[in-house]
Amino acid sequence: MPKTATLRTGRTATAGPPTSLAGLLREWLPRQRWFAGKDRAPTEPNLLSMTELFPGCLHVLVEAGDCYQLLLTTREQPVPQLAHALIGRAEQGPLAGLTVYDALHDPRSARFLLERLRHPGTAGPLRFEADPAVRVPAGLQPRLLETEQSNSSLVYGDSFILKVFRRIEPGVNPDLEVPGALTARGCGRVPAPVAWFRTTYPMGATLGVLQPYLPDARDGWALALRALASEDDFTDASWELGEAMAEVHLALASAFPCGGHDDGGRTAAAMAERLTAAARVVPALRPHVRGLRAAFDALTACGPGPAVQRVHGDLHLGQVLRTGGQWFVIDFEGEPSRPLAERRAPQSPVRDIAGMLRSFDYAARQRRPWRPQWARRCREAFCAGYAERADWDPRTEHALLRAHETDRAVYEVLYEARHRPDWLPVPMAAIERLAVRGG
Repeated sequence: MPKTATLRTGRTATAGPPTSLAGLLREWLPRQRWFAGKDRAPTEPNLLSMTELFPGCLHVLVEAGDCYQLLLTTREQPVPQLAHALIGRAEQGPLAGLTVYDALHDPRSARFLLERLRHPGTAGPLRFEADPAVRVPAGLQPRLLETEQSNSSLVYGDSFILKVFRRIEPGVNPDLEVPGALTARGCGRVPAPVAWFRTTYPMGATLGVLQPYLPDARDGWALALRALASEDDFTDASWELGEAMAEVHLALASAFPCGGHDDGGRTAAAMAERLTAAARVVPALRPHVRGLRAAFDALTACGPGPAVQRVHGDLHLGQVLRTGGQWFVIDFEGEPSRPLAERRAPQSPVRDIAGMLRSFDYAARQRRPWRPQWARRCREAFCAGYAERADWDPRTEHALLRAHETDRAVYEVLYEARHRPDWLPVPMAAIERLAVRGG
């Protein structure tokens, strides 16, 4: 019988340093794309919970500045096929002598995880739940998506996709809450949750969501780049995308009734605070701070704009899929760097619109020479499509739209400076434009 951790299946170890893992995770965690603490002083990993899901596979919550979810495969002998997922060999504690891998790269563990979701139940503090109306077949083969993202996703048999959240916060994750509420309202623009799992200790939190996978779909980013490469027009698709996003916003307003309008002064102050923090980190922002603040200050004088409501929170071309001539909206988690309570709070729908407008600009700058007219046409078409369905036109809310687009560009500058410095000129070009009054 293979040697595994001393935990029996479903049992949980809690509270304290993971002596058999601390050294391994100290080196491994900062190298992961989804690790959010790269710009902070390193902290010693501390075990919050460790549950054996099945022999040789551990579910771990570990604190390392933030709380992270890990699924670990342990093997007595190294597995060459998993060399790319190696975390290390434990030298002490209950895992002593075992080689530890990231289990999401291990097909055996990935299949067992799907079985847990197919058969709702508990394992220690973990709760596996499902929509009883949806049948998930057995034996679907898993593959891990290698795309750059802040979480990890497994595709099963080109039929379902499981998003495993990496950074964990207390509360219901919007990527479970929102699609479930929208599909219950009859909104066909969002894939519905099929199954999910959560934890009750050391916090109540969503851990992962299984949804239908659209195998023939292409994301908006890939489609936009293909149009640019072929010198094809993208305005019709942009118009239809604007209409689709308006439908989603209308469904969100119905599913999560809020009422009221944005407090321009408070929103402007929050945006200015984010600008100040970003300028401390990115020196290139500093010459433009005064002009950017003017965009925020204008919020206090403009009209109330559309009512606040639940929004997507991180909308861009990579968060929309097109198949069968229809647009779908995915990934309602919001910006992972922002607190969960903030991501779930009602906000102006203009925030989402500004995110998509910035994404058209990003796409246009992927080819040289830059195609500003292409981006401008797409932006206009998107807003026109949105206005047709929503009965209000984002372009008439100029000060509000400019402030949210500026706030988004500041976020992009900070993100690129930390993660993709070669991309920094893209948002900086927008910063230079937006810093000019009326830009």
